[in-house]
Amino acid sequence: MTTGEYLLGRFGPLMSIVDVATLLGRSPDGVRVALYTDTDFSRKLKPAMLRVGRRVYFRTLQVTEALNLEQPADDEITPAEAATRGPRA
Repeated sequence: MTTGEYLLGRFGPLMSIVDVATLLGRSPDGVRVALYTDTDFSRKLKPAMLRVGRRVYFRTLQVTEALNLEQPADDEITPAEAATRGPRA
């Protein structure tokens, strides 16, 4: 199961600000403030933002991509990354 599949099962196709805050371990107000400042975090998440009336949602799969939550498959690991990971258990 990939991270995207897990998040889709847990939150559905759209995440609220509370869901994103839970995922990041922040308060909803902290996420809201961070989104409306010009930071790297906000530039990554704003394309995933979707407004429905006054409510703000985030597309779950785009949040996964924006925050780089997917783990690379073993065949996608570069030799430099493999050297830093150490021996497998």
